[in-house]
Parts: sequence; C-alpha cells; structure tokens
Amino acid sequence: VQLQASGGGLVQAGGSLSVSCAASGRTTSSYTMGWFRQAPGKELDFVGAINVDDSTYYTDSVKGRFTISRDNAKNTVYLQMNSLKSEDTAVYYCAAGRPTSWVKFRPSEYESWGQGTQVTVSS
Repeated sequence: VQLQASGGGLVQAGGSLSVSCAASGRTTSSYTMGWFRQAPGKELDFVGAINVDDSTYYTDSVKGRFTISRDNAKNTVYLQMNSLKSEDTAVYYCAAGRPTSWVKFRPSEYESWGQGTQVTVSS
C-alpha cells in the first residue's frame, strides 16, 4: 500500500490541525494504521494507531487531545489534533501494518510509510 500524508502546517498553541493519510493500492481498513512523529534531533515516536476493528490507542502525551479516525469510502485515515502545544511540533508520519491482536507501538512493526508532513506549533 502507498501512503500520502498531507495537511500539516503552522498553528498557534491551543489551536487545532488535522492531517490526513490517503492510501492507494489497498484499503486502509485492511491495516492497522499508525501515526508517528519525529521532532528535530529526536527519535521517531509513536503517536497513536487505529486497528481494523476501529479501536484506537494513543500515547499518553496526546490522550484527550488527538483523535484518529478513518473514512473507508475515501481510503483515508485522519489525525485530528486539538489543544496543540509547542512540544507537538514535529514531522508526522502515517504508517500501515498488518493487523494484529496487539497494539503496534514500534516503527519496525509497520511495513509501509507515508512521506511525512510538518506540523509546527508556535507558542
């Protein structure tokens, strides 16, 4: 599956932004879809994921602020980010992995990756 992330940009702290991940080749409903982010000089970090049963998981730092959803008709997964903080500034990546019964936190568990989209939160 090929992934294309879009929707990043510049937003003030406390604001909202939505990033999208459009898939081609196979439907996103067949995969666990994950979101990761990488801040300058830091490692790639897990943000959240949505499983094929639409269950979602989030890292603690974004719980209650970020929401992952999917639109199967558009073959697109979304990351809605609210109450953004300066520490959310990063390049955001979407990824697709084979569905499993456990939550896939590690980048190595995902087979396909989008190109990344920059999210910058100004304080």
